[in-house]
Amino acid sequence: MLFDSHAHLNDVALIERTEDILANAIENKVEKILCVGFDKDSSLLAVELANQYESIYAAIGIHPSEANQFEIDLDWMKEYLGNPKVVAVGEIGLDYYWDKSKIEEQKQLFQRQMELAGKYHLPVIIHMRDATNDTFEMLREYMDKEASGVMHCYSSSKEAMQQFLDLGMYISLAGPVTFKNARVPKEVAEVVPLEKLLVETDSPYLSPVPYRGKTNEPKNVFYVAQEIARIKKVSFEEIEAATYANTCRLFGIK
Repeated sequence: MLFDSHAHLNDVALIERTEDILANAIENKVEKILCVGFDKDSSLLAVELANQYESIYAAIGIHPSEANQFEIDLDWMKEYLGNPKVVAVGEIGLDYYWDKSKIEEQKQLFQRQMELAGKYHLPVIIHMRDATNDTFEMLREYMDKEASGVMHCYSSSKEAMQQFLDLGMYISLAGPVTFKNARVPKEVAEVVPLEKLLVETDSPYLSPVPYRGKTNEPKNVFYVAQEIARIKKVSFEEIEAATYANTCRLFGIK
């Protein structure tokens, strides 16, 4: 069994195909999917899907790209964080790749959501791009150490990874680990401890080989796990069992 730990079934590219996507997932041994929000509307849709389908769980949160103002209303999140199918706050974090003009607003939004996750003792799903040091410092200061979280679609170095592991974070790898010239994700896959590894698709983005360039969906997490098994020189079944157990443990799913 596989668990796609990060998919956007709430994205416009996938939302009309939910039944087909779930059927395709089962055919590729994908039993559970975490649907992750990136703004209010997508978060509410993630909750709706999770309430409707047994195999779907939800995470709610505001992506750093939405930090275009200093104060963003987060009161709506409190209504849903007690829902048993809402298992994390995310995706949240810092992204300096596209826009460095809103760094303080991003940090403020990140801090507020981590504090909210701490209040409800929920793990966090972290988006990090070109912001390794600041992300680490904020996690160290504000994250609920008991709940911890996951570095979603981790793209930083294997050297930087250790500091996040030291905080108790999990590392999730996605389609880029299958790309031929993706040296860094392959290096990370080789050294990340099996007990701290998650797999994901980030659907509908980042389709793995052999579907690179096409719309991604949860069934393709199979190819991510397959490539990691090859890199780590272990069986597919070992990656399958470990990542499924890790995801359930992190998100409190029995």
